[in-house]
Order: sequence, then C-alpha cells, then structure tokens
Amino acid sequence: MTACAIEPSADPGDNRAPRVGCSITAEGAYAARLARSGGDGGAGEAWYPERWTLDGPEPYAVPLPGNQPEEPGTEVQPMGDGRVLVHRVAAGRHLFALLYPTGPGTGELPLGAVECPADTAGLRLLPPVPGGERAYALATGPRATVLWQVAGGAFGPERVAEIPGRCSGGVWLDRAGRMLAVDRETGGRTKAVVVDLERDGEVSPLLQIAPDSDDRLLLADPDSGLVLIGSDAPSPGRERLGWGVLGSTLPVRFPECLRMPDCVVTPFAVQPGQVLTPERCAVALRVDGAFGSWVGVWRPAERQVRHLPAPEGWLAGAGLWTPDGELRLPCSTPRTPCGVARLVAPDAADAGGATGADDTNGAGGTNGAGGTTGADGEQPGNPEASAPGEPGDDPGTAGTPAAAQPRPVPLQQAPLARLVTK
Repeated sequence: MTACAIEPSADPGDNRAPRVGCSITAEGAYAARLARSGGDGGAGEAWYPERWTLDGPEPYAVPLPGNQPEEPGTEVQPMGDGRVLVHRVAAGRHLFALLYPTGPGTGELPLGAVECPADTAGLRLLPPVPGGERAYALATGPRATVLWQVAGGAFGPERVAEIPGRCSGGVWLDRAGRMLAVDRETGGRTKAVVVDLERDGEVSPLLQIAPDSDDRLLLADPDSGLVLIGSDAPSPGRERLGWGVLGSTLPVRFPECLRMPDCVVTPFAVQPGQVLTPERCAVALRVDGAFGSWVGVWRPAERQVRHLPAPEGWLAGAGLWTPDGELRLPCSTPRTPCGVARLVAPDAADAGGATGADDTNGAGGTNGAGGTTGADGEQPGNPEASAPGEPGDDPGTAGTPAAAQPRPVPLQQAPLARLVTK
C-alpha cells in the first residue's frame, strides 16, 4: 500500500499558521497522520488514519482504516498509549473516537460528540498534552472561545472553560498538562494568555510587550522556560520572531537573524533537558519560501541560523529534538513510506564565540529597552545584544538580572512562573 501525507487546513482564526504533515506526542513515542492509498489521485484512493511508532529501533507505521474512508480535513492525534484520536465532522456535529489496531482490522471506541453554535468559526484539536492521557479542543466563536476536553474524561467530551475573546494557537507550558497558553483576540489586539486547567479555566495574562502590539506565543519548552514569540512590537504591522524565558525579568529579544524577507519562519521544536541554559537550546525552524520548505537550526546564544535542506518526503513542520541535540524529522516517500531523518545540530561549543560577540553590546541591549519593551533593542547594533545575566556575561552571573532591571514583559507574573527553574 502506497501512502503519502496530507497537510490539514490551517487553524481556524489563525490563517498565518503553516499546515503540518503529522502530529507527534509530547514524549515523541508516537505520531499520527492522515494518509491515503492509491496516491495517483484516481477514483480508488481513500484517506485513512495512520499511526507511527517512533521509540523503537526503527520506526514503523500501522494503518487504521475504518469502515469508510475519512474526509481529507479529518484531524488525527496520537495518544500516549498508542491509540489515535480522530475528529470527524458530520451534519454540523464534531464526532470523536479512539482508534486502535485489532489484528487485521481497526477497533474504534466512540467518545461522543460536540455541537457548536452556528456562529462558531470551527473546532480544532490542540497539540498533544504532555503524558498523552487527555486531549483538548478549542471552539472559537465571535465573542468567546470554549475549551473542551474531548478524550480522557469520564463521560465523553466535557466543557472545561469559556474564555472571553477569539482564541487561536495553543501551547502547553508544563509537563503536567495544567497550564495552556492561547492567543486571545480582544479589542482588535491579540495577546497570549494562560488558562489554568486546575482552577476551572482561570485566565491570566502572559504576554504584554506593548499596549498596541499583537503578541502571540508560538512554542515553549517546559524544561528551560524558553519561549518563542511572534510580535509586531519592534515593527508595527509586521510580525517578528522573538524569544524570552518564562519567569525572567529580562526583555523579549528579536534577533535580526530570524528576520527573513519573503519567507515564513515557524519554530516547531525545542531541544529539551536544558534546564539551566535556555540560551543553548537548539530550536528547529520551518522556513517556507518561494522555492519550497527547508529546515533552520538556531540557538538564542548564537547570531545565525543554520539552513539545512529538507530531507526527501519530510512531513513539513513535524519533528522533535532529543536531549542530546539530535533532530528527528518524520519522512514518507513511495520507497520508504515510514522513515525518520536524523540531523545532528551543530555543537554549541563555539557558542562562546557567539556569546562573546554579544558581550560587546551587552549593556546596551538592556538599557536600550528603556524599561518598556525588548523591541527597542532593535536599534542599529542591538537586535541581539545580550542583557546582564545572559550569554556573553561572566558565566557565574548567568540567570541573575541586574538590580535595576525593569520588567518589560510580565512573564514572571503568570501563574506558571513557579513551575520554571531559573
């Protein structure tokens, strides 16, 4: 059977998000995607869910076809136990079920359905929860967004919280799957907020770089606290890619090397396990340009992006890092329907040279913020300048902000600050 990837449509309410070829569990053991048989586009082709096992000596795929072909827009997500959650839409109802292999066939456990008001823009699955025991979805309406738990509950889909405003995105901030960050649009501006699932969906602000800026959270690493941010604070009307650290009083930085004209740059994976050194975490970037998609590798401690050709058949936008710095990218070709390309990130050993260059403008990067936003560090010569306590200063002072350092981004005010080791 020949299989190829489908890229589901972009998130409702966030048409800037590139489409992703498959979904991977937070721990990296399983992946799931929608594949098809008969890849020639003929009448005999059929879409079906497919589960990949990634934690063994070699990856392998298990097709999970149902009694009838799936629609191309069907969402699938792997669970921690190897089952696959499927989200179908029929007659205006959102149906959820768990699929699992049963010898030559496919078992299906119906979970129930969610009915959304007619004015709801859509309902979509959130990224896999750490641990893989639960799954959540967002239903975005014109004035409010409803968070649903669609798997792992006792009685089918359960309404968790209603969040004022139109929400998009979705990033898990801790290993317990308690703190969820979403990008909320209210009053014409988009700001990232935190939803505390253990406090009945209590909402707290997370990003407030400038009063009139749009600040979205793109990616977060629970181990180091490193976050990747999209904001137009440094250049109103044009989103820039920046980084910060949860719990830190230092400003968000917008490196010039992440600014690529005529390309869409999307971070999709952060190297885990770097608890005390967020600036050394390797970040994988999907770069989409006029000539296709490729992979970028970048570290906050460095002043450059290393561009790598995408492996053949890469399910674009999908991948994960190992703690020791190996980037694993799922790939599918007619010759190898289930494969993983392994790329080793350039060692950060020479990051000392990069950080030494940052040290030249270290104080200027902080003082240039003027106590308002990290965006002001975008002045000539300062786009990547290190602040005190960041790479480029004496290693013994890392993580120790200057006494007079302002708090331009209230990351440390979020309820998850206590969960981050600094």
